[in-house]
Amino acid sequence: MPRTALRVCPLCEATCGLTLTIEGTRVTGARGDRDDVFSKGFICPKGASFGAVDGDPDRLRTPLVRRDGELREATWAEAFDAVAAGVRGVVDRYGADSVGVVLGNPNVHTVAGGLYPQVLLGALGTRSVFTASTVDQMPKHVSSGLLFGDANAIPVPDLDHTDHLLLIGANPLESNGSLCTAPDFPGRLKALRARGGTLTVIDPRRTRTAKLADRHIAIRPGTDALLLAAMAQVLFEEGLVDLGHLAPHVEGLDGLRAEIGDFTPDAVAPACDVDAGTIRALARELAAAPTAAVYGRIGSCTVPHGTLASWLVDVLNILTGNLDRPGGALFPQAATDRTPRPAGPGRGFALGRWHSRVSRHPEAKGELPLSALAEEIDTVTAEGEPIRALIAVATNPVLSAPDGDRLDKALDSLDFMVSVDPYLNETARHADVVLPPPPPAQSPHHDFAFNTLAVRNQVRYNRPAVPLEPGRMAETEILARLVLAAGGMHGAEPSAVDDMVIGQTLKKAVRDTHSPVHGRDPQELAALLTGDTPPERRLDLMLRLGPYGDGFGVRPDGLTLEQLLAHPHGIDLGPLASRLPQPLKTRSGKVELLPRPIADDLPRLRAALDTSPAALVLVGRRHLRSNNSWMHNVPALTGGTNRCTLHIHPEDAERLGVRDGADVIVKGAGGEVVTPAEVTDGVRPGVVSLPHGWGHNRPGTRLSHAATAPGVNVNQLLDGSLLDPLSGNAVLNGIPIEVTATP
Repeated sequence: MPRTALRVCPLCEATCGLTLTIEGTRVTGARGDRDDVFSKGFICPKGASFGAVDGDPDRLRTPLVRRDGELREATWAEAFDAVAAGVRGVVDRYGADSVGVVLGNPNVHTVAGGLYPQVLLGALGTRSVFTASTVDQMPKHVSSGLLFGDANAIPVPDLDHTDHLLLIGANPLESNGSLCTAPDFPGRLKALRARGGTLTVIDPRRTRTAKLADRHIAIRPGTDALLLAAMAQVLFEEGLVDLGHLAPHVEGLDGLRAEIGDFTPDAVAPACDVDAGTIRALARELAAAPTAAVYGRIGSCTVPHGTLASWLVDVLNILTGNLDRPGGALFPQAATDRTPRPAGPGRGFALGRWHSRVSRHPEAKGELPLSALAEEIDTVTAEGEPIRALIAVATNPVLSAPDGDRLDKALDSLDFMVSVDPYLNETARHADVVLPPPPPAQSPHHDFAFNTLAVRNQVRYNRPAVPLEPGRMAETEILARLVLAAGGMHGAEPSAVDDMVIGQTLKKAVRDTHSPVHGRDPQELAALLTGDTPPERRLDLMLRLGPYGDGFGVRPDGLTLEQLLAHPHGIDLGPLASRLPQPLKTRSGKVELLPRPIADDLPRLRAALDTSPAALVLVGRRHLRSNNSWMHNVPALTGGTNRCTLHIHPEDAERLGVRDGADVIVKGAGGEVVTPAEVTDGVRPGVVSLPHGWGHNRPGTRLSHAATAPGVNVNQLLDGSLLDPLSGNAVLNGIPIEVTATP
């Protein structure tokens, strides 16, 4: 007989609650969970396809180990023996930094990815760390670190209560939201307009989100920071700055006024291709709204001035008094956040504590640019060893990083590589060992990362909906054993990793005078933890020490794992609320409006005022039925209009002799691709658009459906040399390219 089970969807950042239909051990259906405290029944095509994603026949079921040059099935014991020998051999011979670690986007969608990667990095002691953040949101982390002292203190728009929302470089009707966790983002935007609010979208494409807006401004790609700076300048010039309740918590206002004084609407209008009057109107409307929020996403991050644009988003929220107030942009408070510390000066945020070996890129948030991975492997210098071994967890940088062809060759030159991935994809095919996690229905789920970005405070947890298939290993155990193998403790029980973390966390907590367990016995506290598995005990620990937790009995009504398990649809923790100054960790204890690295980068933005625009530039695009390179092997998510085509404006098509549906050659600094053209006025003249995550045509993969319509790898048009210098983020949008009609 069919049964049902609850599960939070792990396929995008919206984290919608699902009700799964299960027959035996197979997921045969998925619908929205109407009783979910957060999503209330909303579902998108990805969530509806959960069963197809979960049951993809191309998912690996056993480990693969390379023998005689060929990947072959192996036992788990054989696989981890090979990992220990391969990784430790490189560490012992060349040092810890010769082992690189690459972490992909799916890590933030799993319990294992939330609990173990940082432990892995600590066990290895390597500084050669790369993640998907530097082809995505790193500018926002850096700007938050500089403004607030905490790279993870990212305010989100209070979508359900704001009167005025300005979106720049964001398309939540396709992405379902990003760095803003909000089930039914489209419905929330429609509700904003229904209650009389205003929605403005700034985007070079007329996206689905732009079509919903009251006003769409087709900005020239890459000029976001200029437009936002001009809006801030108008607020100062016209006396519209009103910090309100923020005034005691902000420093640097006069310095900011002086630094942006020359970014007038008239000065930036030619570069942005936005009328100066329109820019002034945007600033005035933002200041006049009862409540307002500015929200920028990947389109404003993956550009030459991504950190400045991210900084200016929050600057505008601050100057209008909309930061940290209902209806504006607020700091969420997740259930697994650390115990809130008292307000006051902190350690602040530092950039460039070390640099990459070849191009000397500064680290940001402990990471080096993903764009630099290939050169860190294939280039020998006098300074240090190149990367000789690589641990790749849930990542496919051959498609997601610039110049995949170079990285493809570099991966082949490694002494050793291990990949944790359910697929033999374009990157995993290079590995010496592939460790496949089970499908999501066979895994527990809690959103550690996305709850820190949610538009409403809530907490949910699901145990596996389906028992672990014989021969599989839980992803949490895979990563725990990887920590042991890479860290020189191969053969120990995987629970030792969790026991170590629990012990370290409790020892620190009992020494903290502000902790609810100050002065207590760590071993006594550890014995009180509940849960059927070591990861569940860690979750219980985080909940009990968190801002809503029971503090191990100090607050009897507080949150515990047992309480959470008793509420299968989740627990609502209330709307976002004002939290300043508590989240601030700057050295001053205040919002530092004009940090030195930002001020030092503003001359580069001034120089952009005089830069002549390229005749044709490239931008990316997203689709509701896709998420990077993850889901192109699922037939239900790849049909219809979800095609890898080049969008080109009719005027440009006519000028270049391009016909709708005909192949065109697209050439950039990193190479060229051939793809069908789609003539549409959905992009502004001078702009073409190609989606990312495609290019499934390399040999040696096991992606049978994706290979039938591989598309092209847009990142092959990039050579990896264009980065936002503050964050190391790849410049993926506003790239000069050439388009030629095929003969």
